[in-house]
Amino acid sequence: MFAIAIKPDRYPTYILSDKEAHSRLEVVPERGGIITSWRIQGQNILYLDVERFANPELSVRGGIPILFPICGNLPDNTYTHQGQQYALKQHGFARDLPWEVIERSTDNCASLTLSLQSNAETLAVYPFDFQLEFTYELKGNTLTIRQCYTNKSDETMPFSTGLHPYFWATDKTQLSFEIPASQYRDREQQEAYPFQNTFDFSCDEIDVALEPLSEELASLTSHRRNLKIALAYSECYSTLVFWTIKGKDYVCLEPWSSPRNALNTGDRLIFLEANSSCETWVEMSVSYLPKG
Repeated sequence: MFAIAIKPDRYPTYILSDKEAHSRLEVVPERGGIITSWRIQGQNILYLDVERFANPELSVRGGIPILFPICGNLPDNTYTHQGQQYALKQHGFARDLPWEVIERSTDNCASLTLSLQSNAETLAVYPFDFQLEFTYELKGNTLTIRQCYTNKSDETMPFSTGLHPYFWATDKTQLSFEIPASQYRDREQQEAYPFQNTFDFSCDEIDVALEPLSEELASLTSHRRNLKIALAYSECYSTLVFWTIKGKDYVCLEPWSSPRNALNTGDRLIFLEANSSCETWVEMSVSYLPKG
């Protein structure tokens, strides 16, 4: 029923499948530990810009990139820790580094665990020893992403974490949303506006933070494709960010633990004590709407 295969390519791709559900997930550890594809009954759930993916100089647009140790950007891409200034580019470095496969299983689901550890490159921009473990679990129409963060430093480690799923959407006017927020903040203006579960897709770009969240469940429905994607997440995720660009076949609904610039402001930042670990999770489930 469950299987894991490896497809040799420029970047080896791990293929997790639930054959009974006709569900298939592709993971590329060497390219930021990213999920690049999720298909159910032949339908793409995720978008992927194949040309950007093939260019290691460019960040990936598509799949589900990992955001760590920041979500969003910092002013001038800099932050200060204990009087010293460091530079971090948007969304951090986890999505750009190679991850290591440390475990795989097909016992109760198709499961793949990846690990990322601090190294000289990360310590130069983020002075903490850490280990991340992400476990991707595929079962039926559900994808669960379990995460464990370990601070191996002798001091408290501040960080933000998030996921950046690109959901396939060819006709955005046929989308509806259930997002547990009553207001949003535009990235540029940073003013709060009332939110009523609609977006103006005539805009060239939409980039808004939806907060505060009243529950740990959101969804988007494609009426054109007759499917609904439910997004559940652990309580550490304080913000959902919605992003899309006019003319591109995707919408992003991103769970973030902290808003932009949290490494400077401390706003909802996670502070992990020395030599300790914490866990989070995000679950995505696809269901089909009755036709007619």
